[in-house]
Amino acid sequence: MKYVNQPVRKTDAMSLVTGKPVYTDDLAPKDCLIVKVLRSPHANAWVEDIKTGTAEKVAGIACILTYKDVPKKRFTLAGQTAPEMSPDDRLILDRHVRFVGDAVAIVAGETEEAVDKALKRIRVDYRVEAPVLDIHKAKDNPILVHPEEDWKLKIPLGGDNKRNLCASAVEEHGNVDEVLSKCKYTVERTYHTKANQQTMMETFRTACYLDHFGRLIVLSSTQIPFHVRRIVGRALDIPASKVRVIKPRIGGGFGAKQTSVSEIYPAIVTWKTGRPSKMIFSRYESMICSSPRHEMEITVRAGADENGIIKAIDVYTLSNTGAYGEHSSTTVGLSGHKSIGLYRHTEAYKFAFDVVYTNIQAAGAYRGYGATQGIFAVESAVNELAHQIGMDPVKIKELNMPVEGGPLPGYPDVPYAQSCAMDRCMARAKEMMDWDAKYPRRDKGNGKVRGIGVAMAMQGSSIAGVDVGGADIKLNEDGSYTLALGCTDMGTGCDTIMAQIAADCLNTPMDNIVVFSVDTDISPYDSGSYASSTTYTTGVAVMKACEELKKKICKLGAEMMEVDENKVDFDGSYVFYDYDCDEDGDAATADENSMASTAADDKADLAEKKVSIEDIALKSTFFNNVELQVVQQHSSPISPPPFMVGMVEVEVDTETGNVDVLDYVAAVDCGTPINPNLARVQTEGGIAQGIGMALWEDVQYTDKGKIRNNSFMQYKIPTRQDIGNIRVAFESSYEKTGPFGAKSIGELVIDTPCPAIAEAIYNATGVRLTELPMTPEKIAMGILKNKMEAKDQMKENAKTEAKVDR
Repeated sequence: MKYVNQPVRKTDAMSLVTGKPVYTDDLAPKDCLIVKVLRSPHANAWVEDIKTGTAEKVAGIACILTYKDVPKKRFTLAGQTAPEMSPDDRLILDRHVRFVGDAVAIVAGETEEAVDKALKRIRVDYRVEAPVLDIHKAKDNPILVHPEEDWKLKIPLGGDNKRNLCASAVEEHGNVDEVLSKCKYTVERTYHTKANQQTMMETFRTACYLDHFGRLIVLSSTQIPFHVRRIVGRALDIPASKVRVIKPRIGGGFGAKQTSVSEIYPAIVTWKTGRPSKMIFSRYESMICSSPRHEMEITVRAGADENGIIKAIDVYTLSNTGAYGEHSSTTVGLSGHKSIGLYRHTEAYKFAFDVVYTNIQAAGAYRGYGATQGIFAVESAVNELAHQIGMDPVKIKELNMPVEGGPLPGYPDVPYAQSCAMDRCMARAKEMMDWDAKYPRRDKGNGKVRGIGVAMAMQGSSIAGVDVGGADIKLNEDGSYTLALGCTDMGTGCDTIMAQIAADCLNTPMDNIVVFSVDTDISPYDSGSYASSTTYTTGVAVMKACEELKKKICKLGAEMMEVDENKVDFDGSYVFYDYDCDEDGDAATADENSMASTAADDKADLAEKKVSIEDIALKSTFFNNVELQVVQQHSSPISPPPFMVGMVEVEVDTETGNVDVLDYVAAVDCGTPINPNLARVQTEGGIAQGIGMALWEDVQYTDKGKIRNNSFMQYKIPTRQDIGNIRVAFESSYEKTGPFGAKSIGELVIDTPCPAIAEAIYNATGVRLTELPMTPEKIAMGILKNKMEAKDQMKENAKTEAKVDR
């Protein structure tokens, strides 16, 4: 291929580095009203009275809305294919506020100064109630986060708002207790992962205006344009046909913008006033009222026989959805489905979960989407089993890892690994890290010790039977092509990847493919950029559309040459008569090639017949009944997982507990990397985020439910200086259901750092950490505890020896 599997530069690279106006705020109407939200200072309260009269008198104020002014129809902000699995538990504004930062009133004005002044003049009388903040006390607590009668879960997932349960389920295969009882080695451990912020560079932002037909135009930085259309329609209680969503360039999302965080507020302002409006979240707002990763507490029981074969895995996940249930049931499912499947010999497994409501900021989607938490727990437990057995953790994984054609226990989206290079990933990572020479630790002197760790991971490629990719390809009159997509490029480079696929399918230069960003009025339906679906699902839609367009191009070319359309071919530049075909479309025989001279001359004339793509394109604009435009969609019935091995070397200061990540190697099987450069950047970025989750990032709350770390001064994310060397290699398999053999990569790459770093810290210090982030304080206290236990053991040994001597 000329473009596929090549490191092609991103199509929008120059516009970005030269600062072209491509983002939401760049493209918003200049006369927009500024929209801001008055937010609750209480974690659980009821608005008894709200006075806006004084605020409305501020010069420049155009609109103030309270719960009295908005529809009373509940909805969800989760951007996922309908029917949504998340409960309808929100109103635009509600009398009942459920976390510190929940919306109380919407203010719109001519200037930011006027809006800020008006916000300060709104007077609210609250009836404050005790909040539910402890994840362990939420279930069946008498204090209900959602006591309302119109709470609704459209799909039966075990949710019960009168029990503070958003979702609950049990899946089981075989008798786990019986199999565990027969295992020579067992481990039972509880792991705690904290909430993390996506911290994308561009915060949430939306602009709205009415067109000349009175339709609501929503210009938004979103991963889910078509779902935003549905969500806004439901929230405002207007037909979705009245809403049009346009997606400009996105300055990062990482799952945060799979939730419709900002759209409903300017949308209702514009709908009420008829004026353009926009809402730009400050970094502070993006920290206190957005959609961070779900906090989860995961208990793992695992057992292995004397040879290190994993026989049983039991995973129970307690997930904290916060005040609202966006993505609560889908995220928690991946904590088990993407972790248990890593161990192919499992005879029995059990996966159970409870998702509870609490009075903190609502959680949502974040890269890895539940698998990150589950893989940290299961991989850590298996690493601990390896040490019990006295086996190298690499060895136990080699004995149990997924293999091509082998089973994927507990993974409902595909029964077996039909494309898998996990064994080659492990061998490559082991070679890159020089594992045998470095394992388990090296004392560098001066209190510095180095340790190495390993972890495996798998994710998915779209949601099987649910996610839809769409592509619309059109031949223009100058011979160029316009490719309209429904998926959203949020920095991943999917516009470039789709152009690469189209260029090779049509055998045309990439410069000849014009990619059109998402507009719900004219783009084909696409469920959005999430769940690692874009390349795998939309890529196939692009291939289908290109193949169909080629047939139409050949048909028109044949008509222009006045030949049978079954006997022409297309090389990207010309449709030409295939003179090696006979009347039946088969290869000509020797006898047929010795036809009479007159017939031979006729055939020679035909052989020279060809028509250029430019002539065909021009012909398509007049006296033509063949439409040279194709729309295709694709949805996969399976979700073939990509696989990855990550290995890390850390250096720990045994006096302070400080951890330096020196080297991280990753070997990735994402099928065929369509663009190796973009795949590499995806991998490096995901690893960096995983390192942040492992060592620093932690959304913390006061005992009143207020977020402590509401800026980058308090919330630490890693910079390039915090992360050592990251090295990436690709071990490709070929996934026959993906475009040119490709699978996904976007989420997988964040999954290995947490368990790998935990294992490396253990090998360096003997401290087994089960709670994230793994801070210097926890490590130093663990080292101290180990020393004290060692001293106590020495004393006990001395006493025993003294008794023996006596």
